[in-house]
Amino acid sequence: MQTPVDLLTLDRQVCFALAVAARNVIALYRPLLEPMGLTHPQYLVMLALWEHSPRSVTDLSTALALDPGTLSPLLKRLEAAGYVTRRRVEGNERMLAVGLTAEGRALREQAERIPPAIIDRLGMPIADLEHLHAVLTEVIAASRTTPESD
Repeated sequence: MQTPVDLLTLDRQVCFALAVAARNVIALYRPLLEPMGLTHPQYLVMLALWEHSPRSVTDLSTALALDPGTLSPLLKRLEAAGYVTRRRVEGNERMLAVGLTAEGRALREQAERIPPAIIDRLGMPIADLEHLHAVLTEVIAASRTTPESD
């Protein structure tokens, strides 16, 4: 008779593996981001703005999968650091646009060194990292869908 699989063991939990992996990988970013004066969440905001600037807070919130209440303090700190501006959109006083300052745009050059450094520190083949990214993207999409009611 085969022993039943215990579905509640820690090492079988997807949430545990994701949490530990995320924490460990983000920790690799800290020493690279500190000289730039950025935290990892701020780095993600800057990545979104380097792709497209200016952006509305709503657009940034969607792109980063963060609620506006979480995003707002990040934007205030980035503005205080001189990397972004926050301005009301002309003709729509309720909409806030976030744009890069010259200093924020210039920071991109330093940031270009981060991905290769992370790849080096992980010591994994690029193909494995690309596959991991693809699978995680699927997990994100699957977690956003609402299961059908039985």
